[in-house]
Amino acid sequence: MKQIKLRVIIIGAFFTFFFIIIGVKAMYLQVFRGSWLSQKAANQYEVSFKSSGKRGTIFDRNLREMAVSIDVTSIAAHPSQIEHPKSAARLLSKALKIDRKVLAKKLNSKKKFVWIKRKVTPKEAEAVKKLNMEGLDFILEHKRFFPNKTLAAQLIGFTDIDDHGSEGIEYNYDDDLSGEVFQYTVLRDAHGRGFEAEKMTGLSSSGKNLVLTIDSTIQYIAEKTLGETVKKFSAKSGMVIVMVPKTGAILAMAHVPLFNPNALKRSHRKYWRNRIITDPFEPGSTMKIFSAAAAIESGSSSPSSIFFCENGAYKMGKHVIHDTHEHGWLSLQQIIKYSSNIGAIKFSAVTGSEYLSRTFQNFGFGSKTGIDCPGETAGNLPPFRRWTKVDAGTISFGQGVSVSALQLIVATSAVANKGILMKPYVVQAITDHNGRLIKSFGPRRIRRVISEKTAGMLSRIMQTVITEGGTGVNAALEGYSACGKTGTAQKIDENGRYSYDKYVSSFIGFAPVENPKIAVLVVVDEPVKQHYGSIVAAPAFKAIAQKTLDYMHIAPKRKTDKVMVSLRR
Repeated sequence: MKQIKLRVIIIGAFFTFFFIIIGVKAMYLQVFRGSWLSQKAANQYEVSFKSSGKRGTIFDRNLREMAVSIDVTSIAAHPSQIEHPKSAARLLSKALKIDRKVLAKKLNSKKKFVWIKRKVTPKEAEAVKKLNMEGLDFILEHKRFFPNKTLAAQLIGFTDIDDHGSEGIEYNYDDDLSGEVFQYTVLRDAHGRGFEAEKMTGLSSSGKNLVLTIDSTIQYIAEKTLGETVKKFSAKSGMVIVMVPKTGAILAMAHVPLFNPNALKRSHRKYWRNRIITDPFEPGSTMKIFSAAAAIESGSSSPSSIFFCENGAYKMGKHVIHDTHEHGWLSLQQIIKYSSNIGAIKFSAVTGSEYLSRTFQNFGFGSKTGIDCPGETAGNLPPFRRWTKVDAGTISFGQGVSVSALQLIVATSAVANKGILMKPYVVQAITDHNGRLIKSFGPRRIRRVISEKTAGMLSRIMQTVITEGGTGVNAALEGYSACGKTGTAQKIDENGRYSYDKYVSSFIGFAPVENPKIAVLVVVDEPVKQHYGSIVAAPAFKAIAQKTLDYMHIAPKRKTDKVMVSLRR
């Protein structure tokens, strides 16, 4: 009996001792290590995420959607909760079309959370859900979608996987378009299933909207016509820009080849940039407009001043300058009409290099326009003090100087706008997600570059270019007056010399002459079958300008036969 009592006492003491140790340990953990334990538990059962509100919508001038954000599903995993990583990797690889080895590496990771695939298609999300696999998460995110696919893609740009702007307007206005970032914590049970979200920091707020000056219909007209032109002449690429001369608002910026920002992987990176803004080129004979402006504005010449054009060949030092056709005596007006290089050299020599250079600078050449698009080039206008006699001559007809397509149309629009240079812009308003105006942008005058009288003379001179005998006769419109200038520039080859088989063909003009509503520039790079701007670019100008003026309901100068017949009826 005594032995039994002794055993009970020993066992009781033993258990009492251990209970005391457990109690002390529990009190130590709860009192002194409580915060550490809480954090450890949280690390096992809480997962934090960062998300953001929907990105703002980009509209055209008529509030047609050009870029929107849609809800999509992203798939993530908690590796510690995946029982059979190899088997899971095989199944997920098949459903999501991802390399199995890459998946297996992720699922064997010691990380608490890994992305499997971001922003999957509804079909992929459904396929993964059917697997009924433990340890996976389906997280709601937003994805940029471009409803018009290729339309104005280089101008609008696109976003990266985290919904940040990467190119174009998306990049330039990223701070305005981006939704507010917020953080939330998902609580999970022992099986890893989310059952509650808490600790919300920040507000889920959508980004601001942009209203562009771009008109989707005019953009489509420009892209379609340009595409047909590039295809017809087997050209390398092409650009078109349509602008309102009086305001600087850009109505269209078209590029060929096109690309679809909804399917970036199917296009080459070189097609993504907005070459109208970023790429300089030698303008060729379109530069004669501004050489003539300098000559008239300086008072050294008038439209009727005559110059001997050397019958098509003019020796300058070791170089011989040629014209496409042989001409003798021509007036300044005829020099522009027939696009004589020799004539441009002659009247520019009378103007003088300093005044010619200053006029080019006033028109904006050699400096950025300040348009609200990224990556703008300033082009290249060498200082006049470095010009040799040959340099001064070739620069007068557009060789030895480089410009962007944007600079060229902005400068020509100054002629259409009675000598006043306007700042170009593509965003006219920023609104909140309810459409309320936050900020607006409008016409901004930069400076007067030539007198109204000189601008009027230039317009009349440019109008003769599209009359019979002029180089731009193929640009003449039906029912509307128009004026312009052709350009055909040799490209520089890899050896730094002018190529004899690679050209840039262009046409710049505006209409109607009496009250210009649009200026249009067409640039075609390396056409194969023909290379003269009069043959390649002028017809494209005609098609775009004609359709655009009709679309804008600009009344033609005279009624067509069809309308007359209708009125008689």
